[in-house]
Amino acid sequence: MSIALATQLREGTKKSHTMAENTGFVTCFLKGVVDKSTYKNLLADLYLVYSVMEDEVGRLCKEGHPVIAPIGFNELNRRESLEKDLKFYCGNNWLDVIKATPSANAYADRIQNIARESPELLIGHHYTRYIGDLSGGQILKKIAQKAMNLSDNNGLNFYNFDDIENEMTFKKKYSQTLNSLPITQKMADSIVDEANFAFKCNMDMFQELEGNLIASIGKVLFGFLTRKNRPGSTE
Repeated sequence: MSIALATQLREGTKKSHTMAENTGFVTCFLKGVVDKSTYKNLLADLYLVYSVMEDEVGRLCKEGHPVIAPIGFNELNRRESLEKDLKFYCGNNWLDVIKATPSANAYADRIQNIARESPELLIGHHYTRYIGDLSGGQILKKIAQKAMNLSDNNGLNFYNFDDIENEMTFKKKYSQTLNSLPITQKMADSIVDEANFAFKCNMDMFQELEGNLIASIGKVLFGFLTRKNRPGSTE
């Protein structure tokens, strides 16, 4: 009997999806409240997460894992695009400069651990991150571009899926692949649970980034008020 995993993932993570969208960081981002410093920190976190994910998925694909190999679409990979963006923001020595948050490290550890102990659960993280990025990428790209006054694709490569010609066609293929995986309903339930945990990992990461964003906004506001109250100021 075929397991409709794609539908179960979509329906089973709706609440988590809504909660993630309502975090302070994401709310600020969607309203265009984001600065380059905080965005750089986001990229550093994502680089760690995707590096671990793509290393583990790549390894399992080479080993011919029956559940992971079918979803190892190289056109989804984000590591190289993140490297380009981090070089743009941090310079050629970006790898020596960036530092992931504790939540991002915990997120990456989770991915690595389940990849070794129960690889099938990786689908929960794969679906949550990649399909989320593919679905909302262009909207977030436009917001980030306007908020940080960026031109062209400089610093925004993360949102570009150059090897995917049609987003809807690819997502349909991805869903069909999920539904054809050789898994039981019990495993499908575990994958949905892990996808919800993946959302929690993202929310933990967003909360740390939210603190950085608030601090950055506070510095700008403090600077504005200081200038305004300075003797002779015309502001």
